[in-house]
Amino acid sequence: MLSVSDAQAIILNLVQPLDRQRDTEVVDLLTADSRILATPVTSPLDFPHWDNSAMDGYAVRYEDVQHSSTEQPAILEIVEEIPAGYQPKSTIQPGQAARIFTGAVIPAGADTVVMQEKTRHEENRVFILDAPKPQGFVRHKASFYQAGTQLLPAGIKLNASEIAVLAAAQCPQLSVYRRPRVAIFSTGDELVTVEQPLQPGQIVDSNQYALAALVRQSGAEPLILGIVKDDPVALEKVITHAIAIADIVLSSGGVSVGDYDYIDKILESLKAKIHIRAVEISPGKPLTIATFPSTDAINRISPLYFGLPGNPAAVLVTFWRFVLPAIKKLSGITEGWEAVFLKVRSHDELRSNGKRETYLWGKLHLVDGVYEFHKADGSHSSGNLINLAQTNALAVLPVGKTLISPQEEVQVLQLSNR
Repeated sequence: MLSVSDAQAIILNLVQPLDRQRDTEVVDLLTADSRILATPVTSPLDFPHWDNSAMDGYAVRYEDVQHSSTEQPAILEIVEEIPAGYQPKSTIQPGQAARIFTGAVIPAGADTVVMQEKTRHEENRVFILDAPKPQGFVRHKASFYQAGTQLLPAGIKLNASEIAVLAAAQCPQLSVYRRPRVAIFSTGDELVTVEQPLQPGQIVDSNQYALAALVRQSGAEPLILGIVKDDPVALEKVITHAIAIADIVLSSGGVSVGDYDYIDKILESLKAKIHIRAVEISPGKPLTIATFPSTDAINRISPLYFGLPGNPAAVLVTFWRFVLPAIKKLSGITEGWEAVFLKVRSHDELRSNGKRETYLWGKLHLVDGVYEFHKADGSHSSGNLINLAQTNALAVLPVGKTLISPQEEVQVLQLSNR
């Protein structure tokens, strides 16, 4: 049985990112939120586009005001008023100044802005009451970004700040990676959909709905294949279909060692290479990871198969721990796809049997500026889905660690989708 860290390393090593030549599409900037940039972006514009004022005040020549003080202010003639969006018409001569507003173009001849709080205005004259710094409050052309250089690199997620930069750079369309396709199905004769009335011994298939939501939140496209009975022929048919249409396949159930757990045998019959069969994690020990021979080595990446456990809590924990980083890496993100862990203070006593790396779900609270982990009330059984609602973190007890006391430090996996 593999350790969690070894399993993670194997999974991420198996993931091949989407191809920049084959797996891209062009989108409008207004629809580019949360997409992954496929090609670097440059702009023909300098930022700032021209020398401009960082303050409301007066554009002056530094040599005219360098000795100014309240006792001996420099007195300058105001020759122009320059609001934002206005092209100055005057050249500032010795003894002159221009009234200027934030963002407005610095007029020719001026090299410094004096903030209005350091001046006194009388008719067409301004009194400079304090000596400014040379070139003070002047934002120089191209000081933020020089035209023709790389503005944004490929492989980054486009959030609001990146969208704003691209809009300012007049980039109306972008090349982004397509969304990864993730096929999802659940296995088990006992499963029914949310619309069906429950009969004795049956349970609702919550896993499919949870996985679809998680896949969407990761930026990928879920392909819902439904519930498959514990029938080898039906399972082989849906797995064959899934690996033909998806980059990643997620099944839940059927990967343990029971009489009706057929997944591993079917994968072997389809010539899959099974890399992982079980992981030293609780919940989530039965975990199958497999790859398939590619039918088209040039145009098709071998899909990655995740045979997840059937218990709902185990499905969520193994998705957050193993599947989500794999989707992120596949999506084209160049870095930051690993799970994010924090060291925080535990509010509660946390226990495990120490035999496997144990994940307990709960919520992070900010207490006096320090994050505390509050364990969810109730049972932390892998079959108990109810108390997972509204959680945003998983506390991790490593192998051999049976107790974390209140106020003791604990490592938590922060759930990025919350």
